[in-house]
Amino acid sequence: MTDETGILAFGGYVPRLRLQRSSVFASVGWFNPGLKGLARGERAASSWDEDPITMAVEAARDCLGDRDRSEIARLSLASTTLPNADRLNAGIVKEALNLGDDVAASDAAGSLRAGTSALMLALDAVGGSAGNVLCLSAERRKAAPGSESELLHGDASAAILVGRGEPVARYLGGTSLTADFVDHFRENGRDFDYFWEARWIRDEGYSKLVVAAIGAALDKLSLKADRIDRAILPFVEKGVADQLAKRAGIRPEALVDPMQATVGSAGAAHPMLLLAYALEQAQPGEILLVAGFGQGCDVLLFEVTDAILARRKEGGVSAWLARRKEESNYIKFLFFRDLIGLDTGARAEFDQKVPLTALYRSRKAVLGLVGGRCTKTGTVQYPKSDISVNPNDHSVGTQEDYPFAERRAKVLTYTADSLTFSPDPPQYYGMIEFEGGGRMMAEIVDCDEGDVAVGAPLRMMFRIKARDEMRGFTKYFWKAVPAA
Repeated sequence: MTDETGILAFGGYVPRLRLQRSSVFASVGWFNPGLKGLARGERAASSWDEDPITMAVEAARDCLGDRDRSEIARLSLASTTLPNADRLNAGIVKEALNLGDDVAASDAAGSLRAGTSALMLALDAVGGSAGNVLCLSAERRKAAPGSESELLHGDASAAILVGRGEPVARYLGGTSLTADFVDHFRENGRDFDYFWEARWIRDEGYSKLVVAAIGAALDKLSLKADRIDRAILPFVEKGVADQLAKRAGIRPEALVDPMQATVGSAGAAHPMLLLAYALEQAQPGEILLVAGFGQGCDVLLFEVTDAILARRKEGGVSAWLARRKEESNYIKFLFFRDLIGLDTGARAEFDQKVPLTALYRSRKAVLGLVGGRCTKTGTVQYPKSDISVNPNDHSVGTQEDYPFAERRAKVLTYTADSLTFSPDPPQYYGMIEFEGGGRMMAEIVDCDEGDVAVGAPLRMMFRIKARDEMRGFTKYFWKAVPAA
């Protein structure tokens, strides 16, 4: 066992829906024929009930697996599209992961390099007295309909657990360069970024700032550029990463696929998503370089250790990439992102006010999906209550916490309801039963006709339950999805 600083675990998440770029061009190409050059491949598109918080939870679960979560001392969530301006977004993730109240949580925002900056700060911190830090990043950017950004952007999240011990990749060091280079910006309250001229961004921004930061990092560590085995330059614009690698002296074959054809740019989450993807394939001894760009540039370098071989796992970014459904309905994509209004009818008109006192008292049950287990009979139930549901022994005060979120389940009964309001009808819901006992009524999402049947396996995912549009509050809960 070593005692080095580095990456202990990694994971990611890519939403199931993949908007076909050709479908966007088919709808808006009459207005902007110049988009044809970007109309190839697909971009990851979150469903109506996904946001940076829910995606970050999934990336964290992918990263942690069966790992003991009590080892996490801090949690950070980086994004430029955090849903809450004054409610700790990372705090909601902390509750969903069922972490202890002694975990410090913080949000990072304000730049597309918020993810790499938070990761670098965490690595510097764990080198001191801090415990393990779970670094999360997630992005769900809005773009004006018919814009280049709509085709280039994608939704995704990533998770990197850093700390001391036996890392899968030891941290060699890094450097940051900061300059108020404004290639794009978005004022508070606005939906869309405003971009400056592409050639200026490429020639004055990427070519000078990124190349300078890479050079500074390599000089600091006395490394030659041709020693880099995998270079993560998170630019999906055609040819940009290749040009930067050439200017920096990095071998072209070292470039990691920027996922332009499959995901699109996930903003602040993109460098960490590509890092997690690269680690899935990396071999011991390889040197990885990660760059994050935004009003300057962060560059981090890692060396993969032998521990990577023992930490290979099923799942990861590759598995999320394989879990996909092509979406060609451009209007549906716009509706899911609140970019177009549809007549939702009277059934959608009901007050969604959340009693905050009840939410706080029941946050473990609601956000953490923690039920109860009777210490006398072993009966498990959701929700937890003072009186056991065991029909032969209604013991009182014997319940202990019993988390359900990581337990597989199966369908007992279900219905597909087209009468009740849902942004994505029909709404599937029914009674599900968990492995080891415990039943609950649950919504079933990420499914189509034929995907749900009695006895079908399910897993739980943290999703948006509903939005209180009147007061601007989002309700979260757990839903079931078909499990492979």
